[in-house]
Amino acid sequence: MADDVTRPSLRALVAQTPESRDRVVDLLRAAAILTVVVGHWLAVVIVIRDGQLSGTNALGLWPPAEWLSWLLQVMPLFFLVGGYAGMASWQSARARDRPPLGWLEDRLRRLLRPTTVFLAAVLTGIVVGQLVADPDLVATAAWLVAISLWFLAVYVAVVATTPLLVTAHERWGLRVPLALALAVAVSDGIRVASGIALAGALNFLLVWLCLYALGVAWRSGTLLTWRSMPAAMFLVGGLLAVGLVALGPYPVSMLGVPGEAFQNTAPPTLALLAYGVAQAGLVLLIRGPLARLAKLPLVWTATAAVNATVLTVYLWHMVPVLVAAPTLYLTGILPRPEPLTVDWFALRPVWVLACAAVLAILVAALGRIERPNGRRRPPAAAVTPLRAGAAALGTGSICAGLALLTAAGVDHVTRPATVAATVVLYVAGLAIVRAAVRTGRNAKVVSREPMQ
Repeated sequence: MADDVTRPSLRALVAQTPESRDRVVDLLRAAAILTVVVGHWLAVVIVIRDGQLSGTNALGLWPPAEWLSWLLQVMPLFFLVGGYAGMASWQSARARDRPPLGWLEDRLRRLLRPTTVFLAAVLTGIVVGQLVADPDLVATAAWLVAISLWFLAVYVAVVATTPLLVTAHERWGLRVPLALALAVAVSDGIRVASGIALAGALNFLLVWLCLYALGVAWRSGTLLTWRSMPAAMFLVGGLLAVGLVALGPYPVSMLGVPGEAFQNTAPPTLALLAYGVAQAGLVLLIRGPLARLAKLPLVWTATAAVNATVLTVYLWHMVPVLVAAPTLYLTGILPRPEPLTVDWFALRPVWVLACAAVLAILVAALGRIERPNGRRRPPAAAVTPLRAGAAALGTGSICAGLALLTAAGVDHVTRPATVAATVVLYVAGLAIVRAAVRTGRNAKVVSREPMQ
């Protein structure tokens, strides 16, 4: 039984990669996560006033960053490859006769195992920090590291819709993402007409759901049925994004800019969706060269290494900022030139390397939590309306808990009510999902956790 709980090594993961696997998906995921991590580190501007550390975002201080955001905004890629991988896992589950609720349990376990550890660490840090440190400093630190949970809140909700999206795609094809895009446009229209950002709140789900649906269409082959489809996506999406920014109310930046009343990310806009469609078209256009690149031994080893701990890297990547900033700046190890000057930019590589070193230690210590252990799992219950409803309720509660901590902001993230509500929603969601998918204590164990 020892083999059942042994996590595969990186060498084993590389050696066991089947030829049928589309390595481009993994390469895109790895490239996207590294872009997010390094981009966030580069955007941090550390300021020391009266011996106290504070910080801001370079996006709000450096106008050229608005145009650079068109290179750094890679979240559409996450949802595109997420849709591809989601459909692949759903097909694998059906081939193994894994029930739908079992598939959901497997996917949530892969996503929430590292997330639960991270969330517990953040909440513990908030509680302990409030007792021993300056409350304002604790609030800033907590908000900085917890902000990344927005992605998990949305992604978990979107992943849970995979069976519905696959079924819809099998029936209606590309009309599914087209319908979602139309809904995004309507939601944006209401937001623009009313002048209220929350009027477009549905786009927090609809934009990413549309890009995820494109990933499902990619996996099914629909996006590649016509050779001209990727080029059409790139040109139409790109021209629409440029047109909306140039002629409409949409800002240039495809990333959130502090202080801006109208942003393309909060909530996501039609302009961001158009940009994401163009991005998807581009990667499909160059998938041949990308596939050859991904097959190079060194590239594939690095890609597999990042993918094996991709959530750990993402979740913990802002913690190094809390370590590197006081270590480098309060001690005088790193000079403190005026932000956004030539000297400041010259020191950015040192700052990034310092953050990378801290993150490497965190990933070495915590990355194994994310990797599947091959342990046998109890069989899942058959789908009934009651169980499906309970699973949906539990998943929604999990997402609400994660979203609450993210949306609380610096002023509310450390409040006891926020912490308590986050714990209740998240833990209750886990319990509800578990009760919905499990058949009973005495059920015979018949299936393994998927290793894909």
